[in-house]
Amino acid sequence: MQTSQSYNPDPTSHLDPLPKIGDSELKLLKVLSLLIDYPSNELFEDDVFAQCKQIVTTSTLISPQVRGQIVDLIDDLIETGALEAQSRYDGLFERGRSLSLWLFEHVHGESRDRGQAMVDLMGQYEEAGFEIGVKELPDFLPLYLEFLAYQATVIEDDIQIRMDIADVSHIIALLAARLGDRKSLYQGCFNALLQIAGKTLEMVDDFQEKISKETRDDSFEALDKEWEEEVVDFLGAQQEERCPSETSTQNLAAKAGVRPVKTKNAVDAPVHWVDFKQNPSVKQ
Repeated sequence: MQTSQSYNPDPTSHLDPLPKIGDSELKLLKVLSLLIDYPSNELFEDDVFAQCKQIVTTSTLISPQVRGQIVDLIDDLIETGALEAQSRYDGLFERGRSLSLWLFEHVHGESRDRGQAMVDLMGQYEEAGFEIGVKELPDFLPLYLEFLAYQATVIEDDIQIRMDIADVSHIIALLAARLGDRKSLYQGCFNALLQIAGKTLEMVDDFQEKISKETRDDSFEALDKEWEEEVVDFLGAQQEERCPSETSTQNLAAKAGVRPVKTKNAVDAPVHWVDFKQNPSVKQ
């Protein structure tokens, strides 16, 4: 009988279980989960950032360039401090929907299908013995990454877990492109997820044209307009007929209207980066 694992965004609870993953390099997913999550005060205590940096700089799942990007983010968080980092996070991820960290929001929006998708994903968590110890929706990306890291301790199949990330890689690439457009260091975490999935960063570049045509949705004017439209949509939704949907994490990007694009020299199989002699803080 397997032991249940509980998700809790407290950095201590994230880092303490890391040794349980053993030799699996997918403990990097725990670090990415922590960094993409809200920067709580506990994140800045003790040696949390030092542990994160150690795992990042020794990982063979990501390139020296991307290792350097994540180290830059960690150093920036340390220099910025908790209060300013929290304010910046709110303005980046929690204002508007374009950078939403809830996966199904990019797929179903606020339709009824999203509710069924939540139920199905929660069923996957429960079947695997994974418990959510806080009030959070199951499609929250940091939570999903924590789940996959936990799965690495259960199924011992790194390839399968990396394929699970590949299933949502086009959403991740789109978010990475938007973060890059806003000059955010958080982009490095999403670049890392793409490389863990065996994808090239050309995926991000291929979304640049789409990004260039978008209207920012995080201004006060855009937020006011969205709120007004939501009221109208809610009233109309009372007459909406429910349609069946595929609710697993597979093919989420396609259902969201984010179409795969062919890239040059695409890598479909996971790769390992072994050139550790390069300084991870140096951009390539």
